[in-house]
Amino acid sequence: MPHHRRPLLDRTALLLAEGYAWLPDRMRRAPDHALHTRVLGRQALALRGPEAVRFFYDERYVHRHGAVPEPVLSTLFGHGAVHTLDGEEHRVRKRMFLSLLTPPDRVADLVAHVTAAWDEAVESWARRRGAVVLFDEAAQVLTAGVCRWAGVPPEAGRVAAVARDLVAMVDGFATLGPRHWRARTARRRCEKWLAPLVEDVRSGALTVPEDSVLAAVARHRDAGDRMPGPRTAAVELLNVLRPTVAIAWYVAFAGHALHRWPANRDRLREGDAEYTTAFVHELRRFYPFAPFSGGRAATGLSWRGAAVPAGGVVLLDIYGQNHDPGLWGDPYGFRPGRFLERPPERDELIPQGGGDASAGHRCPGEAITVAVLEALAVRLARLDYRVPPQDLGIPLRRVPSRPRSGVLIEPAPSAGSP
Repeated sequence: MPHHRRPLLDRTALLLAEGYAWLPDRMRRAPDHALHTRVLGRQALALRGPEAVRFFYDERYVHRHGAVPEPVLSTLFGHGAVHTLDGEEHRVRKRMFLSLLTPPDRVADLVAHVTAAWDEAVESWARRRGAVVLFDEAAQVLTAGVCRWAGVPPEAGRVAAVARDLVAMVDGFATLGPRHWRARTARRRCEKWLAPLVEDVRSGALTVPEDSVLAAVARHRDAGDRMPGPRTAAVELLNVLRPTVAIAWYVAFAGHALHRWPANRDRLREGDAEYTTAFVHELRRFYPFAPFSGGRAATGLSWRGAAVPAGGVVLLDIYGQNHDPGLWGDPYGFRPGRFLERPPERDELIPQGGGDASAGHRCPGEAITVAVLEALAVRLARLDYRVPPQDLGIPLRRVPSRPRSGVLIEPAPSAGSP
């Protein structure tokens, strides 16, 4: 029989204080990887494991509409975003993203734009005095590359400013205080920048390539043949630009991993494609990014005897699953070779969500994340640089986390990329 417990104490403050450890610590003590708790004033049920992933992404049980808190909408996703839709509305909007982000030729084209921006940046690093911050430089490289690819290049001299805004939206979604308000301000500024571009494309005042992301988003029609308002279209345009720039977190983690476990550098320099993919998978599994994902119970639900009422919160423990010893054996060891021994199953490795990307809420840009990281990890491994003394600690109470220093590197004067 399902057991209904009603936790009295709301744990939202603890979640914010403890960061990545909050849910995994409690899940370790929970029977069958199912935990009752209370967050955001509502009863919640937290789940983990491949079967739980399939349950969580089944729209018969868990919905997204009304599940994303306002602070996350106003920073990370945007109001009216695809992440908040269910059913046919979601499937029609999602098809647009899949057409833009998953075809191999489009992925390869984006990688080409990003690597060209990287090679340009590396030349400038070698001319500077002192160290560069890998995280900041990667964010600018990714901004330049994805904006050119999407057909919305920032005006000359604005790449750094746009990069800061796109980073701020990710950096401030899971916190209170200055970081959060910077994220809100950044989102308003970017939507204000992009919405008029959408209107100009629709009116014919701005001509862009027919196959560009900007054109596709501007001319997209939702279920019922309705065209979203310009602000909603700007939100979805940002949901292409922002996640691509968020790869900067993983580029910084790659720099951290190559410094801490330098044997990986030689394998990457050799250009072994299988090892490079395994290295990227291990980066995404090992390092902290998304702590969990949330949805809303469509009806009264029961999972392995644990129940949550209709409208309650359902949490998928992403960080905990990616560090589950039952799945990974030595989860706190950085070992890319694990993915050479056995490729990950779809619902085991879930740094960008689980389930079927073509029909569910799994990130449609996962192939882009992997491909861009593969290209940049090899270039970073082949770059001649030194790592000066710095604080490379990664605080797990900070969400999203990254090395405190951003990873300082000092490229050699003759440094270059292939």
